[in-house]
Amino acid sequence: MGPFARRLAVLWLSAAAALPAPAPAAGADPDPAAARAAMVELIATKMRALGDRTGMPALDARVAAAFRAVPRHAFLPPQALEIAYLDTPLPLGHGQNLTMPTIAALMTQALDVRPGDRVLETGTDVGYHAAILATLGAEVHSVEIVGPLLAVARGVLAAQGHGAVQLREADGWNGWAEHGPYDAILLKESAPEIPPPIWRQLKPGGRLVMPLGGPGAQDLVRIVKQPDGSARRRSLLEVRFAPFQGGERT
Repeated sequence: MGPFARRLAVLWLSAAAALPAPAPAAGADPDPAAARAAMVELIATKMRALGDRTGMPALDARVAAAFRAVPRHAFLPPQALEIAYLDTPLPLGHGQNLTMPTIAALMTQALDVRPGDRVLETGTDVGYHAAILATLGAEVHSVEIVGPLLAVARGVLAAQGHGAVQLREADGWNGWAEHGPYDAILLKESAPEIPPPIWRQLKPGGRLVMPLGGPGAQDLVRIVKQPDGSARRRSLLEVRFAPFQGGERT
């Protein structure tokens, strides 16, 4: 972890007990709503530019509205407000990062979440992406192996009105079978294969989005489970995600 990551991790851990972050005083800091709007405009511009490579359409209006609605800065220490809406991953400590907003938006759009969908997310980290999915009307079940991050996610999600998001401390490789099968599954850790328990928990016709590959670069893929259990796969973009961490494999 580099110096910037260490500083942000220290800020994050020291601020965790005080979350959610209080609103900044007028004129003292950037306006979070304006910063969110600018972030979404940048995401839309980048997704248009990526269209030929990903085969994805321009940023969907529902996805854009969810990213405008969810305050990314509330999931970070108050001192991080000035960098919260940069289109960059942000280190959270424990070897984890808050996903780059453009990549998070691309993953969300590829997941094609519909109101009422039952969605499994692995890699909750601090809960920001779970809040996006909940804002889109999904019933969200999210798994995180790092206890301190999950504790923060639990507090911030409740404070932001997303207390219905179900959270579990566990190895995401095994999914969360008790609440399956799922209409859509979002994996935010890389793996060289689809974890077999995850595939079993996806409904026929369901969508799976994940970084597929070993250490280093992976393909961000969208996979649709066919009625016969086979997979229809489309590669979207080269990405770099941390792999699943340890744990018992089933």
